[in-house]
Amino acid sequence: MSQKAVVLDEQAIRRALTRIAHEIIERNKGIDDSVLVGIKTRGIHLAKRLAEKIEQIEGNKISIGELDITLYRDDLSLKTNDQEPLVKGSDIPVDVTNQKVILVDDVLYTGRTVRAAMDALVDIGRPANIQLAVLVDRGHRELPIRADYVGKNIPTSSSEKIVVELVEQDDQDQVTIHENE
Repeated sequence: MSQKAVVLDEQAIRRALTRIAHEIIERNKGIDDSVLVGIKTRGIHLAKRLAEKIEQIEGNKISIGELDITLYRDDLSLKTNDQEPLVKGSDIPVDVTNQKVILVDDVLYTGRTVRAAMDALVDIGRPANIQLAVLVDRGHRELPIRADYVGKNIPTSSSEKIVVELVEQDDQDQVTIHENE
């Protein structure tokens, strides 16, 4: 797989997250009864960054949770020696019932991850509504799912892959397009 282009650098990612934070606050008329839930793994880092920006803007903290959707995916391969899915666990410190839950992920592609996240979330409680914030929407949906907040729309071909790197995990912030060879 070869890199074709850098589509978001560190500054562009920061600007996109700042805009998304403002949009979340505006749409929800503040952050009361709201919680950010990051989808493991990079969605958690993005949710934490959004929470920091929202706190800077609003002066109040927003709750953050982590969601592991492994058991809800219908297309993930098995990971452990005993052929069971590798589950990392979810951690949502507040009751999501009657809350406005903003799911956060790095890339929206087929929609299967988001569907799995909604299933996992509804097993935990019954949110007032579920919204979706993604850093990148690359198209190619297989399910009727769309993001409420998008950092950047990047139309891709099916032979391309979007790679999101975040400093918390990858030692740098950038989004690149790679060509499958």
